[in-house]
Order: sequence, then structure tokens, then C-alpha cells
Amino acid sequence: MYLMRIGAPGAEKPVVRVDDTHYIDVSDVTPDFDEKFFGSGGVELLADRVGRGDVREFAGERIGAPIARPHQILCIGLNYSDHAAETGQAVPAEPILFTKSPNTLVGPYDEVRIPRGSTKTDWEVELGIVIGRRTSYLDSVEEAKGAIAGYCVVNDVSERAFQMERGGQWSKGKSAETFNPAGPWLVTPDEIADVTALGMWLDVNGVRRQTGTTKTMIFDPYVIVHHLSQFMVLEPGDLINTGTPPGVGMGHDPQIWLQPGDVMELGIDGLGRQRQQVVGPR
Repeated sequence: MYLMRIGAPGAEKPVVRVDDTHYIDVSDVTPDFDEKFFGSGGVELLADRVGRGDVREFAGERIGAPIARPHQILCIGLNYSDHAAETGQAVPAEPILFTKSPNTLVGPYDEVRIPRGSTKTDWEVELGIVIGRRTSYLDSVEEAKGAIAGYCVVNDVSERAFQMERGGQWSKGKSAETFNPAGPWLVTPDEIADVTALGMWLDVNGVRRQTGTTKTMIFDPYVIVHHLSQFMVLEPGDLINTGTPPGVGMGHDPQIWLQPGDVMELGIDGLGRQRQQVVGPR
């Protein structure tokens, strides 16, 4: 299934995408795709509803993030071998973890706002994992598969000066408003043949900046979920950003930074595509 949320910010309704022009409203099953929905096995409950649902036509509604604001957004740094190489950093021995403020979450076509004082705002196309059940101390990597509700496209927007030059605290450079566009869909695992073989791309102003594949992940989604479960409790609906392939602005020579008016377009095979216009500070 392809889960979506459509409507104005703060008033989105949950739907299941049928195709590019049609959906089924499932707000009679759940008010939102949130912690309660995922924690109660909501994805399984939707199967019957979708089978007998009335198909409606999209009418230009805004597409929101495919999940409600999560309990936490967890991020894995330097998780692509070719991206680690472009930054001149060693391949990590285990996943590098940092957090991102949950209120950074926005829709896939919403504006991205450069924060005040920014000089180095950057882009990162990433595979997002959404947790499907309360999870801790998983016994095996294989067991992690059952803890995943689905996958989505995310843009892990980053301010590199805040991240690298303000005490080395990555969350400072990751948590500005609008810094986590997600969607357009949450795709359930049964729809994906091989999550470790998905092409990824990102353009800025029509110029291809990132081209990659989840094949070059150092730690795949199952390893990541298993690993994190040894250190914390993962809640239903939590979002994990899993790292980016090469081609970020920081990795270019000379470096390239986002400016007001720039347009980012990005996508992952089978998971859809995004488009954001960059705007200046408030």
C-alpha cells in the first residue's frame, strides 16, 4: 500500500493512493497515520477497507508528509561509502547517530526555508524508515524486518556551518524549520522487491547533483533498526533517515550552497519524487 496524507498543514486526512490520480479516503478507519495507528497494527486493518473503498479523484489537494509528527526523527550519518569518501571521512565501524527535531517534518512539495544566519544550507536525498511497532532489544537483524511499517523519500536538509562549526553538534545543523520534507507516500515493504537496490537522485535548478543507490549503504535498514534497538526504544511512527549518497553541496569543489529561489527535485525508485522551492529567512 501507498499511504498518504492530504490537506492543509495541520488538517491533513489519511488516504491510500490508488494511482497518480486516484485515492481512497480512510479517515473513517483512523484519524491519522500516527503512533496509535502504527502501534495498533493499522496497516493490516486497512487492507479490508481499501478493498471496499470508494475511489476518489485527486483535486489539487496539498500533499503532506505521509506520517503525523513522530515521537522522534533519528538520523544515520556517513552511511554511504561513496559519500564518506567525498567528505574525506573514514567509513564508520558502526552507525553514527544524531537526532533531528520532529517539528522539521513537512510535505514533499512544501517550501524549504533557509534559517537566519545561514551561509551553508545543503541538500541530502535519503531513504526514510518508519517504525511499525514498539521496538527494543531486537534479538537479530532478521527480526528488524517485522518492525518496519514502510519506507519513504526524505530530504535531510542541513546547515553545514551550524553542523560543523558551532561545537560539532550535528543536531544544530539539522533542526531548522522545514528541514525534513518527507513523502509523497509511505510505501509498505511488500511493495518493494529489494530495499537495498533502489536508485536515488537529486537535482538543483534542473542540474543533477546526486546520483546514487541504496546498494552502497554501509548499514542497511535492517542493521540500522536492530542496532538502534539496542540503545533506545523505537516507538511506532518514528522516522529514521538513513544517510545520503555522494553529490551534496558540501562535497563539490567549489562547494555549492542553496539560495532563495533555488528549486530542489529528488526521488527514489518506487517511492516517488519531491519538489521544494527554497525561500529566505523569516
